[in-house]
Amino acid sequence: MTNQPHPPTPTPQAPELFTWEFATDPYPAYAWLREHAPVHRTRLPSGVEAWLVTRYVDAKQALADSRLSKNPAHHDEPAHAKGKTGIPGERKAELMTHLLNIDPPDHTRLRRLVSKAFTPRRVAEFAPRVQELTDQLIDRFAAEGSADLIHEFAFPLPIHAICDLLGVPREDQDDFRDWAGMMIRHQGGPRGGVARSVKKMRGYLADLIHRKREALPDAPTPGEDLISGLIRASDHGEHLTENEAAAMAFILLFAGFETTVNLIGNGTYALLTHPEQRARLQSSLAAHDTALLETGIEELLRYDGPVELATWRFATEALTIGGQHIAPGDPVLVVLAAADRDPERFADPDVLDLGRRDNQHLGYGHGIHYCLGAPLARLEGQTALATLLTRLPDLELAVDPAELRWRGGLIMRGLRTLPVEFTPVG
Repeated sequence: MTNQPHPPTPTPQAPELFTWEFATDPYPAYAWLREHAPVHRTRLPSGVEAWLVTRYVDAKQALADSRLSKNPAHHDEPAHAKGKTGIPGERKAELMTHLLNIDPPDHTRLRRLVSKAFTPRRVAEFAPRVQELTDQLIDRFAAEGSADLIHEFAFPLPIHAICDLLGVPREDQDDFRDWAGMMIRHQGGPRGGVARSVKKMRGYLADLIHRKREALPDAPTPGEDLISGLIRASDHGEHLTENEAAAMAFILLFAGFETTVNLIGNGTYALLTHPEQRARLQSSLAAHDTALLETGIEELLRYDGPVELATWRFATEALTIGGQHIAPGDPVLVVLAAADRDPERFADPDVLDLGRRDNQHLGYGHGIHYCLGAPLARLEGQTALATLLTRLPDLELAVDPAELRWRGGLIMRGLRTLPVEFTPVG
């Protein structure tokens, strides 16, 4: 009797990515990729092909690798495809020269100019305003007994906060809210709506910069708004062009509001679907202990963070990530959501533990492009969640979790709506 050859082991089939089912819960697919194809080439919904990096150690390396440029000019696709690799509408509105699209030395120069607005001291000074905004928004629906926490709370809080920080007059902030709403809906709005909103925002920012320059006092005032600070820097030899100033304000608005919308939305949802952790946090807050709130925000960022994939990078030369050859010009997307659930880095990564201590997550990136606004986002997230759970202690979901829908975008991860119920508060 002869030994029959064993049939070849079939290659495991990669899970389907970027479907609505995937958007609802991408973590099983990311677990498969981490195990079987940690650096995986895929075709994105836009038609662009890119490498997805899913393991923590590879992700951290890629985020800090200077051979991976942020400048879309390094993309090997023809020019018509490059519009598919950034923020919709930024190219036509001449808003490309911002921190997410440039490398040193320009990145170093622009980041230095704006970093003063996000120091721990400046953010701490802004804390009373964030608390005031939070309370005002809850006041609007507290007596109703129900609310959509995305549209009535998580969305307006960061847009008004970042507008205040930039120096957008209160009477103009509703326009910003409308434009930001169009940008955050992505596929949910009318065709071309995002590009039109970006163009309107660009025009407004150019006009606001002009008006602020005309009225700028000789010496800076305490708590001077960020746009005035940028103008002052550019007028004192920092060589900040009007396009750079407008692009800087634009990216701070864009990056500063949608990430925080999702942090508040995803964080609240995680707490409502993990009652033991939510009760643990409420007990801590009732005892006026903020330690669990501080570690809890970091755990919510790791567990189901607001940014699913880091923004685009392009190989400037041949390199290897996780044993995989990357050709010059190839786009690389670091999957933060996958890296932050890597069991090689985090014990019990699929478990939500608000007290987790060893938590060097990548939710705000790593390296020179680490999120500049992270201190402000943390403040807003902590204030929003603590105030919600304290003022509306019996808050609960108003629908089955299976009914909730997640926005279908490539970079961000967030809920479309978050309907809740609670005992009305007069």
